[in-house]
Amino acid sequence: MTISMYAKRNKKARPGVALLVVLFIVMAITVLSLGFVSRSDVELACGQNMILRTEMDYLAESGLEHARGLILNPQDVGSEYWTGSTAQQLVAGSGNYYDLVVVRDDTDPTDRCNYIIDCNSYRLQGADTTGRSSVRATLRLDPCIAFWTGSSTTVSPQVTINGDVYCTGDLTNSGIIGGDVFATGTITGANIEGQKQVVTEAPVAWPNLIRTDFGPTYYIGSTTYSAVIVDANHPAGTFNPTGANPAGIRYSNSDVNMPGNVNINGMLVVNGTLRISGLNNVITAGKNFPALLVAGQVIMEDGGSLVIRGLAQIGGPITDDPNTANANISVTGGLFIANGGVASDKIIVNITAAPAIASIETWSATGVPSRWRPAAGAFYRSIERK
Repeated sequence: MTISMYAKRNKKARPGVALLVVLFIVMAITVLSLGFVSRSDVELACGQNMILRTEMDYLAESGLEHARGLILNPQDVGSEYWTGSTAQQLVAGSGNYYDLVVVRDDTDPTDRCNYIIDCNSYRLQGADTTGRSSVRATLRLDPCIAFWTGSSTTVSPQVTINGDVYCTGDLTNSGIIGGDVFATGTITGANIEGQKQVVTEAPVAWPNLIRTDFGPTYYIGSTTYSAVIVDANHPAGTFNPTGANPAGIRYSNSDVNMPGNVNINGMLVVNGTLRISGLNNVITAGKNFPALLVAGQVIMEDGGSLVIRGLAQIGGPITDDPNTANANISVTGGLFIANGGVASDKIIVNITAAPAIASIETWSATGVPSRWRPAAGAFYRSIERK
């Protein structure tokens, strides 16, 4: 009787045990499922973050190309060179932006062809930043012609060129060239910092400045302006642009002598020979305009000095007066001579390539713009992700 009652109670307990087992199994499956779901959410979020980071990386690289284009074409900006901007977009309304800071590396004052570009790309959702990528690059303008000559020439020991050189014909160097030399003929001499390259054509074209495009009248866009007509003996003083002459162009249809203490903030156009007979003559080009255009040669008298900031195009050689013992020319920008070079070892010449101020945009009588720059291209010396 006692055994029978125990057996009955044991049989009644078995359904409860089975239920507990089922509940434990369901709980285990639920925990495992939640783990899989959670892990899938994490992997999905990681994938989205990877896509966002990739987009921001590519956007930052696009920002570098934006800066590269404007550094190569300073005519498109109001300042000497583009210094960057904020909240730039490739696609309007996308929520993706980039900020750019551009600084020219002027640690070496004789090298004005290196730029440091910082680009920071990001995505904005409301006021929150959800992604970011930062890149720093060093851009080098190269080739960048400081001195261009259309005939065989000898660079005298008194000449220092900070930049690249092109010569149509043979080039013999006795001076200092701190860059590459391109020539259609032979290249001889020491003190050439860069490579010697024999070419069939110049890496950059002749500027092809035409005197009649600058005087007596000239265009900016479709508006006509008048240059100031100067006499054979240019007066001393400082000469600035005006409303009627915003490029500050001073024009002569014959020879001109600069007797000293002539400071032109603009351009000098000489349809003849330019003679430098005194000290402290300075020509500083206006934005997008050349500094000097001479149809003939430049003659340096004893003690004469000329400083040019911008592009100078000269038809004939730079030479000296028979009585010259010493003279001085400094060019920051670019010196382009159609025929000959510096035909004297009595003239101290310093030329530094400065593409930002040597690049030009001028207008013909039809009002059609024409652009030119001394830099043929640019490459990244380094790109670093921060």
